[in-house]
Amino acid sequence: MTTTTVTGTEADRALKEKHRTVWASGDYPTLAHDLIWSLGPTLVEASNIHSGQLVLDVAAGSGNVAIPAAERGANVVASDLTPELFDAGRRAAAERGVEIDWREADAEALPFPDSAFDAVLSCVGVMFAPHHQESADELVRVVRPGGTLGLLSWTPQGFIGQLFATMKPFSPPAPAGAQPPPLWGDEEHVRALLGDRVTGINAERRTVTVTQFPGSSDFREYFGSHYGPTMATYAFNAADADRVAALDDAIDALAARFTKDGVMEWEYLLLTATRA
Repeated sequence: MTTTTVTGTEADRALKEKHRTVWASGDYPTLAHDLIWSLGPTLVEASNIHSGQLVLDVAAGSGNVAIPAAERGANVVASDLTPELFDAGRRAAAERGVEIDWREADAEALPFPDSAFDAVLSCVGVMFAPHHQESADELVRVVRPGGTLGLLSWTPQGFIGQLFATMKPFSPPAPAGAQPPPLWGDEEHVRALLGDRVTGINAERRTVTVTQFPGSSDFREYFGSHYGPTMATYAFNAADADRVAALDDAIDALAARFTKDGVMEWEYLLLTATRA
């Protein structure tokens, strides 16, 4: 199987460098540990990862999928466009006594042979690659026939999807051809991306419970100092105090809408399939 990517163009290289810079800013490993570490084991369980498998974690970040997969006895390659996140992952893996092969890699042009892996997983990761079809083609290409594809993505209507919608009016225009990340949380969109190259799709919406933000501004302050995309949005508006204040108000209103008695439920789509 061959795939056509746009990764060789100067514009795409600049876009990927911008993405790398965004995700390297702030402290995503701490955020992932504090808020959504449980999503990794959830995806590993749903994908039936077991001992002896060769598993690829795409857009692995600091390893919240890679580490629990390795704890099950799988041989795991953790790949990400932003290798600055790997040091935290290496420390966490060492603390848990597992070994992982960390590789810098673009999800739209994975440096692995066709049909190389028994399972290919991504937890709120590949969804942030800008060109969805190119990424989907690569995921399918590197998993063997009969192997497992497992994806966990924020939904458009869930809290994180709505956070991106809230930040959009305050953000620079998206580059030509780039697609919104939360579309990966739309089942029909993902089915169209994968097509008849997979069988046995199982998809369900679930939520992860978040209790760390009891106050009206707690979420905004945390994400404004830890989450690269939110930090980049504030940086883009930093010279205009009125727009910064409006962004504050918009994010606070969103957080209030999704918080009940100090509890937030963040919706995601959990999808597994078998490579045809």
